[in-house]
This record gives sequence, C-alpha cells and structure tokens, in this order.
Amino acid sequence: MQEVIYFIIVIAILVFVHELGHFIAAKLTGMRTEAFSIGFGKRVIGWSKSKGLSFGPLPEDIDLEGCTDYRICWMPLGGYVKISGMVDESFDTDYSSSEPKSYEFRSKSAPAKIFVILGGILMNLILAIVIFWGMNISIGKQLVETREFKYIPKASFAEKQGFLSGDSIAAINGTKVKYLHEISEQVFLHNAGKDIVVEYVRDGELKSVTIPKKEVPKDEGAGPLFPLVDRAEPFIEDLEPGTPAAKAGLKKGDKILSINTENIASVSHVIEVISASPDKAVQFSVLRGKDTVQMAVTPRKDEAGQGKVGVQLGGIVDSSQLIIYDYGFFEAGGKSIEQIGTVTVLTFSMLGKVITGDLAFGKAFGGPVKIAQYAAKSADVGILGFLNFIAMLSLSLAIFNLFPIPVLDGGHLVFIIIESIIRREISVKVKLRIMNTGMALLIGLMVFVLYNDIFG
Repeated sequence: MQEVIYFIIVIAILVFVHELGHFIAAKLTGMRTEAFSIGFGKRVIGWSKSKGLSFGPLPEDIDLEGCTDYRICWMPLGGYVKISGMVDESFDTDYSSSEPKSYEFRSKSAPAKIFVILGGILMNLILAIVIFWGMNISIGKQLVETREFKYIPKASFAEKQGFLSGDSIAAINGTKVKYLHEISEQVFLHNAGKDIVVEYVRDGELKSVTIPKKEVPKDEGAGPLFPLVDRAEPFIEDLEPGTPAAKAGLKKGDKILSINTENIASVSHVIEVISASPDKAVQFSVLRGKDTVQMAVTPRKDEAGQGKVGVQLGGIVDSSQLIIYDYGFFEAGGKSIEQIGTVTVLTFSMLGKVITGDLAFGKAFGGPVKIAQYAAKSADVGILGFLNFIAMLSLSLAIFNLFPIPVLDGGHLVFIIIESIIRREISVKVKLRIMNTGMALLIGLMVFVLYNDIFG
C-alpha cells in the first residue's frame, strides 16, 4: 500500500507538471484548451468555469463555452491536455468537418505548434533543474576522500589484478585522483575503450598495473572494478517478510558488526560470508540503536547453491571520510544543468547498450512496479531522496517524450516538421491511422515493461 501511495504521488506530480507545460504554452499562443486531464479513460470528476463541479462523463453535446474542463480520469498512468483542432490521445476529429478557427491548433504557425508540443518537455526539464538546484544549495556536494581498499572480495576483478587490502589508488592513466567518484569517471568516461594504467601505493611504495581494455568491465553494473565504495559500513536497508533474516529477528536499519565473530568490513564481505554458508547457521552481531544484538540466521540455498537470507544491504560512509562542498546560488544552478546533461548522456548510453545487447532491458529501465518500489525506497531515505527520485524521473519523462513515436510529443513534432516541409496539413485519416499504430506500440511497450518488472 505504501508503494501504491508513493507511486500515485510521483505520477500525479510528473503528469501535472508535464501537462501544465502544454497548457501554459497553448494559452500563451492563443489556443483553446478543452480539457486538462490527469489520467486516461473515463472521466471520474471534473470542474469548469462554465459548468462548475460534476461527476462522471460529460454529455457529448455539452457546450463548455470555451472554458477548460479540469478532470481526473480513472487510469492514473498519464494525462493529457485536449487542444482544439488537434489530433491527440482522445482521437477526437469532430473539428475536421469545419473551417479552421483562430483558436485552433491547426490554424497556428509551425513555431507556435512546436512551442506547445515542447511545452511539457520543457516543464519536466525545469522541474528537474529546480529540484537539483535546490538540493545543490541545501546539501552541496558530498565528496568521499578515500582511495584505499578496505576489503577485496575473493575471486573479484580487483583480486585478479593483484590488489590487496590497504592498497591506495593514486592515479588512472596518469591523472591523479583524490576522491572516490573520480576513479569511475576516469575509467568509464574519460578513458572508456582504452587500456587502464592504475598507479597505487602499497606500504609506501608506488606501484602500477596495466589492465587491457578487453578486460575492463563496460560499466560498474558488470561488477565493481575497484570496490572502494565498500568502505561504507553495511546495514540492512530492507528485508523480505518470511525470509530467514526476518524469521531470525533481523530488522530494517540494523548495522552489521560481525558474522561468526569475524568483523565485517563491507557490503561485499557480508554477501561473501552468507553466500558461502547455504543451510548453515551463521551468528550475526548487529548494532540496533545503541544496543548490540546477537542472533543466528540460517541462509537458504538458492538455485546456484549459494546462501541467501533475504535482505537488501546498504552502506553508510563514515562521516570522517566525507567532505561537504557548499555551492553558491549561481554555482548550484550551473551544477544542476551539468547534472541534467550527465543523466541525459547516461540514459542514451544505456539505451544504446540495451539495443546492442550489452545490457539487459530490466537493468536499464523500469515500469510502474519498479517506479512504485523505488519511490517508496527513496521516500524512506527522506524528503531529499524522494525529491531527487522525482527529478530523475521527470528528466526521464522528458527524454522519453522526445522519441518520434506517434502519440508521444516527439511523434507530434514529426507531424509538424513534415507539414512545414510539404506546406500543407497531413490528412486527418492518415494521422488517425498513424496515431492508432503508435498507441498500439505504446500499449505493447507498456505491457512488455510491466511484464519485465514482474518477471524480469
């Protein structure tokens, strides 16, 4: 129920902001908006200046006297603004039998039409920028000043390259690194597709190792190249009801101190110990509030023969390792735009990897189920985590709507461009056929994404 509530909140915010962009742009260009809808399908409730509040569908012959019907429909997975004289999600073509009117979409210039179509996307971008801007001002930038391996998992990429616990990375391909995030940036952004020369310090002595490009993982999702983030102290972020962890009494928020009297150094360390103990009781020592609690947990054996206890682990970085950089007002704004660019590039990069088969669809994209899950988890982190999730999703919605698929804003944009080139309107019948095809594709995509969310 919590996930459903947060899902509705997130979708309502994003849809409202997106459609508000279309609405404002239409009003600014003198177009009449017949309906402003949150949700698809049958009208549940609505209000207009001319008719007031009403419930259920409106009569087909109703005259709103040029006013907008602000409505909520029963399917909360989108929304739309019905603009007079435009073929859209409502597939209303009654206007086509009459001459174009000055307040209709079809009678306006190409720049005006493009402005209206891009209005929703612009509002989603503005929402993301405002949230990122506010977060940059309020919390600044958190830098993790550590380049030292605290723990290296057995058979991991780092171990195969000869790294030992205590080694400290000094430079990547000749570029000195100071903060944790700089290492990933050097490997996956600045030196992607190249051999990686890693300089590191061991017992005060500078050493180096060359990693051939064919052996370098394509991204962090392929497995941690350098598990430095494992300096974060592990805690239980979430756990599934009925699993060994839940039955044994482990609770959300417990900080894991040791397993079988062995001090735990990282998230990877926890996973390694549990995986190696299927059907064998292990003794947990956790910090719960100010109390240290002991309990035995028996990992169940999974299909691969490894132990699982049913927890989702998180890591807390020691505050002594954090450096907080405070942004000024304008600097925070510039940083927010930079973040927009970074996320956009990353999104298209992941899409390219999905197309080439280098990345599974389910690892790159998610639908309603994943949105609900991540919305709830981000809200558990706090208001800033929830706002950051909304900003990321708002940006994703803007990018997705640019795709040239009929029904989406990008599809409408293609119609406008073609009409500008041929200097005449595409017939309503042709538009309807294309829009119906686009709607079928979109529904098919939604079904696939939903299936992937549940079974992927």
